[in-house]
Amino acid sequence: MTLEVVTFGCRLNSVESEALRLRAEAAGLKHAAIVNSCAVTAEATRQARQAVRRLKREEPGRPVIITGCAAQIETARFAAMPEVGRVLGNDEKLKSESWAALARSNSLGHADAAAADKLDVGDIMARSTMRPAPTGRLAGHTRGFVQVQNGCDQRCTFCVIPFGRGNSRSLAIADVVAQCRALLGAGIREIVLTGVDLTSYGRDLTGEPTLGGLARAILSALPELPRLRLSSIDAVEVDESLRDLIATEVRLMPHLHLSLQAGDDLILKRMKRRHARADAIRFCTGIRALRPDIVFGADLIAGFPTEDEAMFSRSLDLVAECGLSFVHVFPYSARPGTPAARMPQLPGEIVAERAARLRAVAGAAQARHLTERIGRRLSVLTERGNTGRAEDFTLVRFARDVAAGEIVPVTGHAADGKALLAA
Repeated sequence: MTLEVVTFGCRLNSVESEALRLRAEAAGLKHAAIVNSCAVTAEATRQARQAVRRLKREEPGRPVIITGCAAQIETARFAAMPEVGRVLGNDEKLKSESWAALARSNSLGHADAAAADKLDVGDIMARSTMRPAPTGRLAGHTRGFVQVQNGCDQRCTFCVIPFGRGNSRSLAIADVVAQCRALLGAGIREIVLTGVDLTSYGRDLTGEPTLGGLARAILSALPELPRLRLSSIDAVEVDESLRDLIATEVRLMPHLHLSLQAGDDLILKRMKRRHARADAIRFCTGIRALRPDIVFGADLIAGFPTEDEAMFSRSLDLVAECGLSFVHVFPYSARPGTPAARMPQLPGEIVAERAARLRAVAGAAQARHLTERIGRRLSVLTERGNTGRAEDFTLVRFARDVAAGEIVPVTGHAADGKALLAA
């Protein structure tokens, strides 16, 4: 038996999975299965339970450890599963001592262990400082990921993640720069800053530095770093320093992924979002004026409770009005315990139909984006599988073998709807 880590959910979970794998291996826990769960939807939690049962069924003698947001939120439910050997909280999973204790445990994986004896889950809402992950490099990736922020102070009506991650807290600039320097020394050519609510970075730190200030500090301290990228941001929170950096710093990649969620003002209000439709359009127009090569992605939810056809059409229209090229479409899924779950729900078939229509509009926008880049000279960071990402996050597929981790000039000659094709 070997150590196996199964990850669900966001990019942040992927970064943390690599960190906890290293923690587990360092502790000598090399015979377990670890499930790093997601709680963004009820379906995500169901998939985590399903994975636990599958892992135990495949190798009955191997202990299964469950951690992540679903484990933090539904602690008792997971502890009651006979297949679960230990439930590890979202803060505890990054502690070396947690894994050392698991490696020493004589009861880990015993079928007759009491549910209470399986728990190592603290009060995540009591955490006021951020625990840094020991690494930001994901196995098999040419980009490096640095978690600079965790938790969220917002209470969107469809979301339970603050109760799995706690309140917003940030990593000091010096610690972030040190992690970036280590990645750069390991050969990483592009660093991605990640967090739960990335644009809230710094509010809990002395002097209240901003995300723009952090990005500027990284680029200043590491002039040899070719590319710095931001993960998902909230447009309404973008600070002036970040706006200026977007406009003037070519090493900050011209791609922003926005947490928009909907295009109708009443739905945004019922979601308890911090922006209105006009704010999103104004932001995209303004940033594009500062940097014409900028490309936008966004998250949009289809079928939110009380959404009628006119409201949904405004989300469809937002793709063009904001000039979105990459859209992640989420069919609304009620999360028990959230205010949105108590609102009047739409029939499942309507939610599915609207998600399909939104995906079609998003697919057409991505196809147009790719077509516009045929014949252009792009700078691409190569990845495994003879693929790569341009500065604006365009996916490029090569017709030849390319070594991963190089930045190469590319001219695409065709597109397949998902990627630009290059020789």
